[in-house]
Amino acid sequence: MKRCFRWVTAVGTVSAALLLSACGKSRPTETVESLANDPDRLKQLREQCQTERAKLGDELCDRVAEATKRRFFGDGKVPYNPPKESPKF
Repeated sequence: MKRCFRWVTAVGTVSAALLLSACGKSRPTETVESLANDPDRLKQLREQCQTERAKLGDELCDRVAEATKRRFFGDGKVPYNPPKESPKF
């Protein structure tokens, strides 16, 4: 009976420890859309990706590059409309 009680106590302790470690604060995931909507955060991450890409990781830096591209080009649905008259130089 004592053996069973020790086993249950050990399993309960390990389970409680696992549950508490899973409740820790996780890093927010930076999506391309959230980065494109926050130019200050995007600028900060662009600078960090240039200096310490290995620390941040390729996945995040690729998202930063995509968000930068989207901010520059927009949604891509605006067609190119050349002027009707040629420019005079």
